[in-house]
Amino acid sequence: QVQLVDSGGGLVQAGGSLRLSCVASGRSWRTTVMAWFRQVPGTEREFVAQTTWNGDHSNYADSVKGRFAISVDNAKNTMYLQMSNLKHEDAALYYCAAGSALSKEDSHYYYWGQGTQVTVSS
Repeated sequence: QVQLVDSGGGLVQAGGSLRLSCVASGRSWRTTVMAWFRQVPGTEREFVAQTTWNGDHSNYADSVKGRFAISVDNAKNTMYLQMSNLKHEDAALYYCAAGSALSKEDSHYYYWGQGTQVTVSS
């Protein structure tokens, strides 16, 4: 069993930046792919970005391309999401997730963090 602990959310002004972190307690074939999803109350969880631990595959939702960057630090078993030029529509509860294959479907992921809240103010 792998545990994911995500953090780094907070209150930021529109146009500002935040960096989210996700620490994995271990690795297995079920954690080959690491991803970020987000969810606004009353809506479905939405794919944000994904990558692999060797960093050779990264994908982003169209809504965040050019503003968000996903990365990993293998030595620390940690994934990051650097968010820049934040917009009001980026406000959500952000979750990190781990799975065995590249997918934008949340049902394909085995492990989830507890979520970290991002709030964007005017």
